[in-house]
Amino acid sequence: MPEDKQSQGLENLLHEKRAFPPSPEFAAQANASADLYDTAATDRVAFWADQARELVTWKTPFTETLDWSGAPVARWFADGTLNAAYNAVDRHVAAGHGDRVAIHFEGEPGDTRTITYSDLLREVSRAANALAALGVEAGDRVVIYMPLLVESVVAMLACARIGAPHSVVFGGFSADALRSRIADADAKVVITADGGYRKGAASALKPAVDEAIAEREGQPATSVEHVLVVRRTGQDVDWAEGRDVWWHEAVEVADVEHTPVWVEAEHPLFILYTSGTTGKPKGILHTTGGYLTQAAYTHLNVFDLKPETDVYWCTADIGWVTGHTYVTYGPLLNGATQVIYEGTPDTPHKGRWWEIVEKYKVSILYTAPTAIRTCMKWGQEIPGGFDLSSLRLLGSVGEPINPEAWMWYRRVIGGDTAPVVDTWWQTETGAIMISPLPGVTAAKPGSAQTPLPGIAADVVDDEARPVPDGGGGYLVVTEPWPAMLRGIWGDLDRFKDTYWSRFRDVYFAGDGAKKDEDGDIWLLGRVDDVMNVSGHRLSTTEIESALVSHPMVAEAAVVGATDETTGQAVVAFVILRSEFAEGAVQDEVQETLRTHVSKEIGPIAKPRTILVVPELPKTRSGKIMRRLLRDVAENRAVGDATTLADSSVMTLIASGLAKPATTTDES
Repeated sequence: MPEDKQSQGLENLLHEKRAFPPSPEFAAQANASADLYDTAATDRVAFWADQARELVTWKTPFTETLDWSGAPVARWFADGTLNAAYNAVDRHVAAGHGDRVAIHFEGEPGDTRTITYSDLLREVSRAANALAALGVEAGDRVVIYMPLLVESVVAMLACARIGAPHSVVFGGFSADALRSRIADADAKVVITADGGYRKGAASALKPAVDEAIAEREGQPATSVEHVLVVRRTGQDVDWAEGRDVWWHEAVEVADVEHTPVWVEAEHPLFILYTSGTTGKPKGILHTTGGYLTQAAYTHLNVFDLKPETDVYWCTADIGWVTGHTYVTYGPLLNGATQVIYEGTPDTPHKGRWWEIVEKYKVSILYTAPTAIRTCMKWGQEIPGGFDLSSLRLLGSVGEPINPEAWMWYRRVIGGDTAPVVDTWWQTETGAIMISPLPGVTAAKPGSAQTPLPGIAADVVDDEARPVPDGGGGYLVVTEPWPAMLRGIWGDLDRFKDTYWSRFRDVYFAGDGAKKDEDGDIWLLGRVDDVMNVSGHRLSTTEIESALVSHPMVAEAAVVGATDETTGQAVVAFVILRSEFAEGAVQDEVQETLRTHVSKEIGPIAKPRTILVVPELPKTRSGKIMRRLLRDVAENRAVGDATTLADSSVMTLIASGLAKPATTTDES
């Protein structure tokens, strides 16, 4: 029995019957129609060539679409030349859209800026000239370590304008993390700020840069020649004459005219280091032509963007790939008007996001399940106090979204009318791969559903055979796609071993997935998080979804803990919704939720232990660090928690678990 179970791959436990087809009104105006799938299926490579010609402006038109002879390194549109910044800015001004707002900036303290496409062209050109004056040339790498400001987007585009690959490092990372990324990229310049605002206070950034590039005994000097510093908070900073340069002083004297550097389609656009890795950083390399094509195509069709009327808001920071593709490149390529917000959702109050939606009449909102569940925990009366009627489409990104959070998002935020697009993609894929098309797909709560037209993805078993509908296994991509990573910076062997060695000639994403009875795809989280309970391979995602479907649970994390009898046992950590948290009794909550999971999934998935906790350990990108929870579940010393957004969370959890889990706590 156990062997048979394992050969089937992951088990398909939860069954979702709810579906929400697009309204006739939405479908009638949608950018994407069902025939897009047929067109792509007829000739996938020709389909992508059409997208590249329609959505991207080329200096030299390409004649060859795909060269896969060097697999697993692809070459897309390789003999064409173009410039990413020209595509994001110049061509919109040339087309007469210079007065259209490109960016509404909202600072956490409440300061605002409105930037038109003409403004953006001037700022990007000046920044490009300033970088050139510091000696940055095409091919040089520039590290960007910034809060989410207008200058952050300008910096990325200025690098692209001169052909200098950028590497954005999230502003919450430590000096050591920053140093390792600077060293790996051999960066010539760092662009940073004196600081940024977070949770109502000025948070310093420049000191981390100083520490990262300081001389260290026994270590080689870094390659950094200059540090360009944006003045944001006005706090005092140490200054190295000759090395450090104020951004405003550099751009004020720079020419407002700049001719873009035309680069080959396969010219590196950016390196982005994946978080949560151990040892040497893993720099994911993306190039220009294919990445821009898929960024523009997915942004236009998945979000049904109408650039003349929509106000789009992706809540991601530029330190993550979502901020690259769906803040800087995708929206600007399509001439969108977008909102960027510097701060946190609860500063100065828990309605800040909804206040911004109301203020700017945001029509498209793209955010993470973690944020949605946090807002669920705070209660629906908070968004209920704002006018959210401008929202016409909602998106989810970052991890699988459980069906109840999906339903809450649609009902409370989307007024029970806005379609929800649950998107699957990765840093490595560059752009969205699996998602509903909002004018076509009958959306299912919690499912990414179908590979986009032009994308070949499947769920396979251990022998790389597609699993039947109703089965579970490994998510793979079986054909090259334009925005795919071209390697790990400086380490081709690691690229091949990491992504192409598990299944022959197939990209393995590292995620488990299942197909439902209709063949739609449901993501089940990283295969590292799969539990083996009495020979049954169970997904943490499905059990977490079952827990959150109970009205008292706001958020849940599930891990497998070693068990002498079953091999592994299910241990769950739950945060209760605010109205249930006060006076909750641990053993009563545990029994109620164990019974609920048994009913929703089956006795095999019933957690051995359910622990009520005040918070969950999350990285700065919002992902739950189950490794640390596994340490708690197995009574081990908690491992390295330095990548947590809030390192005090583990202390909170440990203090809350001082008593045995089943002890009644009357306090």
